[in-house]
Amino acid sequence: MTDSKTPAIACQNLWQVFGPGADKALTDALSRSGNDADKAADDLREKGFIPAVQDANFEVKDGELFVIMGLSGSGKSTLIRCISQLLPGTGGEIRVDGENVVGASKKVMTDLRRKKLGMVFQHFGLFPHMTVSENVAYPLRVQGVSRKERLARAQEVISLVGLEGRENSFPRQLSGGQRQRVGIARSLAVNPDIWFLDEPFSALDPLIRRQLQDEFLRIQATLKKSIVFITHDIQEALKLADRIAIMRDGKIVQIGTPSDIVLRPVDDYVREFSKDVAKGQHAKVASVMRDDSERGPDDPGLTTAMTLDAALAHCMELYEPVPVRDAAGNIVGTVHPSDLAAALQVDEA
Repeated sequence: MTDSKTPAIACQNLWQVFGPGADKALTDALSRSGNDADKAADDLREKGFIPAVQDANFEVKDGELFVIMGLSGSGKSTLIRCISQLLPGTGGEIRVDGENVVGASKKVMTDLRRKKLGMVFQHFGLFPHMTVSENVAYPLRVQGVSRKERLARAQEVISLVGLEGRENSFPRQLSGGQRQRVGIARSLAVNPDIWFLDEPFSALDPLIRRQLQDEFLRIQATLKKSIVFITHDIQEALKLADRIAIMRDGKIVQIGTPSDIVLRPVDDYVREFSKDVAKGQHAKVASVMRDDSERGPDDPGLTTAMTLDAALAHCMELYEPVPVRDAAGNIVGTVHPSDLAAALQVDEA
């Protein structure tokens, strides 16, 4: 493990440009533009190149769940492939636990992927002729781990993802959600420090997707991995992320906490993502708190980590029941403000 202050991942001026002679074209475009990324990208497009990732700069902290989101074609999947070096970047620097992996040898990257990096993709890629246990243990088999040891480790992660009892099942005997759990377990078998997930739940129906999101958060609370998670779903991003990077046309346009994204979008593109989001379910009290010494007479017990919805419900408990009238103006009952707040709340699993 590295020093906790060293980012798990650090990207600086990362570009991925598609087209023959992209390396030289990028160098020339940056030179002509005076290293202005936007002008360089426009220059590249005019010459028929595709700047799929444009001058990306960000860090993923040790133990952080960092979500990259955007519409189809925004560059998010290309970016994660650059970070993992499945796709060599055209320019810039990528550091994994402080070590620059740009230009690293095939052997170095193979060892890194086998021992430090875990990957889960939308398409599970399970071996149909192998059982759940054998699929999960496969990365350890590649490493040369003994059969007894790798099956014991497989059992640990199978239990972690909630698939006990299905160890001897084949992929064809599993539901889509169960197959995705096998994919997650397989990526965890080598106990990676860094975990890449590229839209792992997008092919699943909404109910199974929510269940797996909850399961994923439970696993992360236990393992505290450094995670880069790709999605196009703002609700999924807000539910899972410590921080979110939003991409558009290959460029990162905003990085922030879920509260930052829903309360302080930097432009109309980001605002459009969050316009239908119930902000009170995602923004936290800390994001609207004033840093002053003024104190009111009441203390409903708010904490910085509470959602705005939960905070309002606590505040409403301070008030007395109020009358409710019918269409003719007659009092027909009462309602407590806290009941109104509670009725609008969503379970925060």
